[in-house]
Amino acid sequence: MTTPAPVHPVDELPPVRQLAAFGLQHVLAMYAGAVAVPLIVGGAMKLSPADLAYLITADLLVCGIATLIQCVGFWRFGVRLPIMQGCTFAAVSPMVLIGTTGGGLPAIYGSVIVAGLAIVLLAPVFGRLLRFFPPLVTGTVILIIGVSLLPVAGNWAAGGTGSKNFGEPKNLGLALFVLLVVLGVQRFAPAFLSRIAVLIGIAVGLAVAVPFGFTDFGGVGDADWLGISTPFHFGAPTFHVSAIVSMLVVALVTMTETTGDLIAVGEMTGRGVEPRSLADGLRADGLSTVLGGVFNTFPYTAYAQNVGLVGMTRVRSRWVVAAAGGILVLLGLLPKLGAVVAAIPAPVLGGAGLVMFGTVAASGLRTLAQVDFKDNHNLTVVAVSVAVGMLPVGVPTAYEKFPDWFQTVMDSGISAGCLTAIVLNLLFNHLPAKATFVPEPDGLPSGGGEQGVEESREEVV
Repeated sequence: MTTPAPVHPVDELPPVRQLAAFGLQHVLAMYAGAVAVPLIVGGAMKLSPADLAYLITADLLVCGIATLIQCVGFWRFGVRLPIMQGCTFAAVSPMVLIGTTGGGLPAIYGSVIVAGLAIVLLAPVFGRLLRFFPPLVTGTVILIIGVSLLPVAGNWAAGGTGSKNFGEPKNLGLALFVLLVVLGVQRFAPAFLSRIAVLIGIAVGLAVAVPFGFTDFGGVGDADWLGISTPFHFGAPTFHVSAIVSMLVVALVTMTETTGDLIAVGEMTGRGVEPRSLADGLRADGLSTVLGGVFNTFPYTAYAQNVGLVGMTRVRSRWVVAAAGGILVLLGLLPKLGAVVAAIPAPVLGGAGLVMFGTVAASGLRTLAQVDFKDNHNLTVVAVSVAVGMLPVGVPTAYEKFPDWFQTVMDSGISAGCLTAIVLNLLFNHLPAKATFVPEPDGLPSGGGEQGVEESREEVV
């Protein structure tokens, strides 16, 4: 008798009731971000309420399909890790510009299809770049992902950007209540319940929010029971060179962000991302983006919100996130269910988001703990990369006078910080240094030296 090989936690299949609960938790964590992109783009283009609702249901449907492709995978598509997919915010500004001045939705969808095909073709190239992501770079990128998401949770906790009562104490009080519920469940509840602490916190927060007038379910009655997204609903795609170029820049940004997210989930789940699996994950992004262009939605990428949930709950099964993808497909086909989820008030999501996004940042610090910071320039790499990554988060208008392509790259703190970390790591740890290294008393570097560089290359890279 031979003993069966142990199943990796990523491939474990939990019982159905756990799949449903864990999957719903992932959906609630990313829902607000998923519907924000169609709301912003459709609102900027002054679409009718019916067309706006159509964009949202189409987005949820393709979000679910994209998540299934990424988690379950087929052939060379899908990283087969617990990764949620959603519309990328990096594409919002270019799409609004294309939609309002360059040909409307058909021009957007034409550029999205071309960008998706480009991602599929470039995926193997990005896969070979994995050697430029040692723990020094990956830890920095994961830290930046977490910190850059915290303002999102803060805006939710205050009531949601643009809300009439933004910042009122009752909003922050509800968010704090949800945060305390999540922490209490994690600390004192049995193991299974502690793993769905976010779901319990959101459910309890919603139960409190309804009688206090934070939300109403009036929109549920107006929503249709069934909604089917048909290809090219808004017309056949058109292809404009300027629109395609801007969307190709977005494609490079989203590939950089997805690389960081995939590496982060690989660290958390104990299944490190290899060049081939990274290429598979990026290839799935490209296919999902092509499907987005066909089914009336937008470019897709890995969602960092759910990276934090994986680290916080320690539920590493990709089938859990696949179940979340199935729930998103249902929400896309049944708009009335989507309206129920949309009724969850922003402060409830904000309280849960503070825990999840903080977990991502803490995971980055854990990865950086593996890095040697003695007698080298690694501290400078982290410091400058975090600073560059946080600049567009803290000062959103910092680059508004720069060209559009530059804004597309640098307005994303994740891509800006990731590119900075890669370049600085190459500069300090791969290029030969000429000056003698003299460490300062406070540990900050004052020069470069061959010995420090060689040690860093051996121990970190």
